[in-house]
Amino acid sequence: MTSLEPLSHPAIFPWVCLAFGLCVGSFLNVVIYRLPKIMQRDWESQCAELRGEAPAKQEAFNLAQPRSRCPACSHPISALQNIPLASYLALGGKCAACGTRISPRYPLIEALSGAASAYAASHFGFGLAAFGAMGFLWCMIALAFIDFDTQLLPDSITLPLLWAGLLINLAGCFTDLRSAVIGAAAGYLSLWTVYWIFRLATGKEGMGFGDFKLLAAIGAWVGWQMLPFVVLASSLVGAIAGISLMLAAKHGRNVPIPFGPYLAVAGAVALFWGRPLTHAYLKLF
Repeated sequence: MTSLEPLSHPAIFPWVCLAFGLCVGSFLNVVIYRLPKIMQRDWESQCAELRGEAPAKQEAFNLAQPRSRCPACSHPISALQNIPLASYLALGGKCAACGTRISPRYPLIEALSGAASAYAASHFGFGLAAFGAMGFLWCMIALAFIDFDTQLLPDSITLPLLWAGLLINLAGCFTDLRSAVIGAAAGYLSLWTVYWIFRLATGKEGMGFGDFKLLAAIGAWVGWQMLPFVVLASSLVGAIAGISLMLAAKHGRNVPIPFGPYLAVAGAVALFWGRPLTHAYLKLF
């Protein structure tokens, strides 16, 4: 018996992945908050260089520095105060120093990451497919929340995700390599075509280039056969959400709505249930 055999047992593996997924969720909170700010700093630095100016000196700011702290009072968050879910519950959802309420979104993302990891482990069992699915889901969570907050889909996530999809399908985990390559190309070109048709017809940009890259990445993971399902499902959910927001008077007609979260949800559904759902739909006809 190898040292990994107890962890790979079907009754244990999902629980191990649940615990690990909760920790990853804590890191995803950092990525979601800091990555757009890091990108903004890089853009400002590049603009300063183009103007012939020296970039302004600022505190080191990346995914590791500075240490996590309360945004209200800057109190450093200790390791015991940063345990996924448990610390939030123990602190009553408030900062230990100043009592400012902590956004419930932080434990929500941790719980979502943990549950998604456990489900992937249960669905695929111990192996490359389960670990690949977990990585895919973590990227989807980060991209969905970043796009929701900032309407950005960072290349630093979407492009590595695309290449990872092609590499993991060398082993045929989710589709064959041919389907993955065609899926990446078709995913990008399909939304690129829609973008230009809409722009030529209206003079406006209907979506961002990050959406093209995200659909390309999803195509690389699930294959070109699942792209119609992903586009249809994401468009349907996006349309319902957009109409609901307009009816609730929270969004005007000219206020852009991020498409990335709907693509992320549809991509995750396609990874697990895309083929059964497609077959069930086709049987109706």
